[in-house]
Amino acid sequence: MRDGVAPSYRWLPAGSWSTVLAYLEEQFPHIERATWISRMGRGEVLDRQGQRVSPTSPYREGDRIFYYRELDAETPIPFEENILFQDDHLLVADKPHFLPVIPTGRFLHETLLVRLKKKTGLESLTPIHRIDRETAGVVIFSHNIATRGDYQSLFQKHAMRKIYRAVAPTLINSDFPIIHRSCMVEGTPFFRMKEIDGEPNSETRIDLIESRGALSLYELRPVTGKKHQLRVHLASLGIPIVNDPFYPHALACKEDDVSHPLQLLAKAISFDDPFTGRERHFESARSLEFR
Repeated sequence: MRDGVAPSYRWLPAGSWSTVLAYLEEQFPHIERATWISRMGRGEVLDRQGQRVSPTSPYREGDRIFYYRELDAETPIPFEENILFQDDHLLVADKPHFLPVIPTGRFLHETLLVRLKKKTGLESLTPIHRIDRETAGVVIFSHNIATRGDYQSLFQKHAMRKIYRAVAPTLINSDFPIIHRSCMVEGTPFFRMKEIDGEPNSETRIDLIESRGALSLYELRPVTGKKHQLRVHLASLGIPIVNDPFYPHALACKEDDVSHPLQLLAKAISFDDPFTGRERHFESARSLEFR
């Protein structure tokens, strides 16, 4: 791990490349040859023995190479995460809006995982679930490989009790709680989800906490964990979450504008610990803009 970033790796397939550099040039056409040579000179491309790969290192089918991802420029995200809890197995963080959980696309150091690795030095830190970049709130990490699967299985068994809060338009003439079930599939563009006719594969319990005129504060309890489930379900009811850039319609990309956060918060997670049997409960200290 270097500066909180673990290396990426690739197994070298069968091919006619004469050098590792030639292979990397073909596999990553958006990265210039000079950039790879510079990385190699800094020791940021290694073989499976941890030895430096040079621009003349021969290509060997079946070998494995490691390299460290770089970004030319990364815009700082001006919000801080907080660590809510840490023991020998888990670390629980309170994530701010706009901060991705893991490195992706144009985000590397400005992600929750890399920030926490830098803070704690825990190289094996891994999220056991995800929330959207636009969503704030509780995220659970494992840093013990031996027990990671036991905690991950709680999500697979729907044994994690998750509570979200959202600010959205007031739903008129409805009795709460509302149980919304639907069949969700990938939509268009690729980053959106949509509902279609079919056997439901998603379920959310929606409760009203408080109404203030045109807006209301809702409590959401997802039974399933489909991508964008809560956002899709509220939009389907005609009450899209305030500042949602994807639903009901995809808006133009806001780039680095962090002035209008999605009003969705992963407020709390609770579960029965698979080793002690005791209930664990973690709650975000954050709140939504509800005036």
